Amino acid sequence: MIRLLIVDDQRLVRAGLRMLCESTEDIDVVGEGSNGAEAIRLAAELAPDVILMDLRMPGLDGIEATRQIVRSGSASKVLVLTTFDDDSHLYPALSAGAAGFLVKDTAPADLADAIRRVVDGDLPFSPSLLRRIVDRAVEEGRAPEPVDVVELSPRESEVLGLVGEGLGNQEIADHLHLGVSTVKSHVASLMAKTGCNNRVRLAVWAYRRG
Repeated sequence: MIRLLIVDDQRLVRAGLRMLCESTEDIDVVGEGSNGAEAIRLAAELAPDVILMDLRMPGLDGIEATRQIVRSGSASKVLVLTTFDDDSHLYPALSAGAAGFLVKDTAPADLADAIRRVVDGDLPFSPSLLRRIVDRAVEEGRAPEPVDVVELSPRESEVLGLVGEGLGNQEIADHLHLGVSTVKSHVASLMAKTGCNNRVRLAVWAYRRG
């Protein structure tokens, strides 16, 4: 069972998210917070697996709360869910240590899947956001250069392309008719071969490789 903490300053939003998440069989909402300070306190008290974090909140905002939770060494992973998908929110949240970033018009099924993906070690992003991250990294010269000597199997090349499209392990498994554990092994192999330490960098590497 995935232990989830919901942090949002709007009570109705929290209620809706709780109802949605608790309608699944594998997500248990263990607490709610209305601002960043409560997020930090509840993260320490409840030790949730995932914190669904809004960014704009009174007092301490979600970005600073994320930064402090990550710096504390907490095992909780922060999944940002916000109305604002502009760069002034996206990149500071990622720099603070957010494990994923979704906008609030995300489909309910996609939100539940993103929570599972975070626990599974994925970095879920709305596809449009991942594309922007990749494009900006390339424009600013921060994209890892493709290494010519890296040899990939046909299957690894297929998995790499789907990672570049922002698909998670389960989605890749469904697309390629593979087991999730097999996809995880391919992703781990790709990271080792390319020197990319997370899925975002791997997606950027895939873009540069073409």
